[in-house]
Amino acid sequence: MDAKFKTANGQMLEVKELILEIFSYMKEVPDNFYKISVGTDSELSGATKHANLVTAVVVHRVGRGARYFWRNMDDGPFHTLRDRIIREVLISIDAARDILAALQVEEKNLPEDEVPKWSFEVHADVGKEGDTKTMFQEVVGMILGNNFVPQTKPMSYAASSAADRHTS
Repeated sequence: MDAKFKTANGQMLEVKELILEIFSYMKEVPDNFYKISVGTDSELSGATKHANLVTAVVVHRVGRGARYFWRNMDDGPFHTLRDRIIREVLISIDAARDILAALQVEEKNLPEDEVPKWSFEVHADVGKEGDTKTMFQEVVGMILGNNFVPQTKPMSYAASSAADRHTS
């Protein structure tokens, strides 16, 4: 997987640089509450059954907008929707582990009065209705089992909106 994340203007960031960008964004309005979310979406590319998987990191300044970063990879083949959704969730969990650990390290370097208020979630592109309803409990269980707060449709904007923008 490409370890670098892209910004809206195309700049490539290593995870350490991503973390610095996130804290810089949170320092702009330090009294606000932030939700940091990681989610992955994918789209199959024709008969090859390979998919473009896009992982997004969204920093939501609650009530005041957001900023996001993304990276993509090709993977597969995927023979079922379930295989692809499980892969999306595993990629999100893996990225979330790295990002959360780096956020916590960086936060320890801040003076106590400069530590922003934030929470962390993993978003999955599944819902209680539609094609993914049979996987709903399994996916939520995977996220909870890795000690992350899960969000699913319609609240899984990191996967369903931010990552989805870059799948095709």
